[in-house]
Amino acid sequence: MEQSRPLDALNSARHKRVMVELKNNSTFVGKLKAFDIHINVVLEEAEERENNDVKRKLGIVFIRGDAIVTISPEE
Repeated sequence: MEQSRPLDALNSARHKRVMVELKNNSTFVGKLKAFDIHINVVLEEAEERENNDVKRKLGIVFIRGDAIVTISPEE
């Protein structure tokens, strides 16, 4: 049986659009460019969303891993 680790899942999402939800209820959508072992992430073409509407376009953003609740593929 093949084991899957959390960083493997993130690695397979690299260069794909993901949704990142934060502890403060903010939501960001963008292309996952990079991450590290602390789950700090860099998104390209990032947008902040509110109620599934684009609140603002941000370009490249760095998000600290300790602020992240979930990372999922964009729907």
